[in-house]
Amino acid sequence: MVVSTTVMPTLTLSPVSSWLLQIGRFAPPPTLRTFLRSAGRTLQSRRPAPVAPRIRRRQDAVLAQGGAGPHHQAAILRDVGRGATPTIVLGGFVPDSSQAVFLLRDLFLRRGDLYCVDYPRHGFHLDLLCAQLDDLVEELALRAGQRPVVLGISFGAGLVLEWLRRRRLALGSPALRGVVLVSPVACVEDLLPDAAVKPTTLLGRAIKPYLDARAGVDERLVERSRTIFVKMFEAGAQNRAALKGIMTAAEVAELRAGVMGTISGIDFTGACERVQALRRLAPPTSYFQLDVLPLSDAPTLILYAEKEDAVIAEGSPTRRAFAAGHRAYFPFSECRVVANPGGAAVQHASLVFHSANFRPVFGRFYGQLRNWRVPRAA
Repeated sequence: MVVSTTVMPTLTLSPVSSWLLQIGRFAPPPTLRTFLRSAGRTLQSRRPAPVAPRIRRRQDAVLAQGGAGPHHQAAILRDVGRGATPTIVLGGFVPDSSQAVFLLRDLFLRRGDLYCVDYPRHGFHLDLLCAQLDDLVEELALRAGQRPVVLGISFGAGLVLEWLRRRRLALGSPALRGVVLVSPVACVEDLLPDAAVKPTTLLGRAIKPYLDARAGVDERLVERSRTIFVKMFEAGAQNRAALKGIMTAAEVAELRAGVMGTISGIDFTGACERVQALRRLAPPTSYFQLDVLPLSDAPTLILYAEKEDAVIAEGSPTRRAFAAGHRAYFPFSECRVVANPGGAAVQHASLVFHSANFRPVFGRFYGQLRNWRVPRAA
């Protein structure tokens, strides 16, 4: 595993406080950068809009089986970019994918269209989500010959791994330009290494009641989870001086409204089915027995934060697998630990308030994709 001190950020499966309560303790990006980014967003002629895919073969097949309904479909929002390399983003439990990359949209849009996969709030169906990804990647290839970069954040990175595993078993590896996995949570064991032991992470304590068959899961449990997220967000949002160093007032208001809407909008069924989907994900350590490796020959960037212990448990099988042999999964991959020297420690998947740290790493990765070719076998 290559350990780097390159400054980077993270965000998503971690409680909202992990990226808001820290904002007063690291240096803000230059005011000019904030102004230019905000101005660019204001001048865009179009806003992200839901995609109405023409290719629906695989998702229609899942719907026809009767286990999933239209309410299980994820919303795919398209933001029109200027390049030929689209990016597909899958976020964590919360916030939505579009909120997770809120301050990085301009970076991705310089490379191509941005597709944010926002999970349904009234349910979740793993088979249907994988089918939607299949159809979207096929449509991009047929419409414009484009191979996308797929970016998974926390739980979303686990979904990307599961999708690639399934594709490898059924259809072969999809045509991708690149893969990025940020703070991947790919199985329950990443959060709860031993179901009989008291959880050691914040997220582990949050999801354990959903997985404990002896404890009844009801609306009160979901409401408690929702209340925790709201209080954490509000606590961080009080530091207005620090927020001004990172975002404009309009951006703060837009992001807050979006995150609060997501937290309040996920209902009982949606919360339970997201956790059950995580439970269905196979640990990457099991992939060796399934003959699915490598998952993809596309260039791959795997990023961990310097401070993952609030979310990812010690002994996480996914982290252990990537630390020991990430190139068995992705032959052309780099696995890095990201730190923030002289500032607040980079937390699990904190893409918003360490966005200035993420930019150079993502920028280099996309720059390498421009001239990358699959090396020929010796």
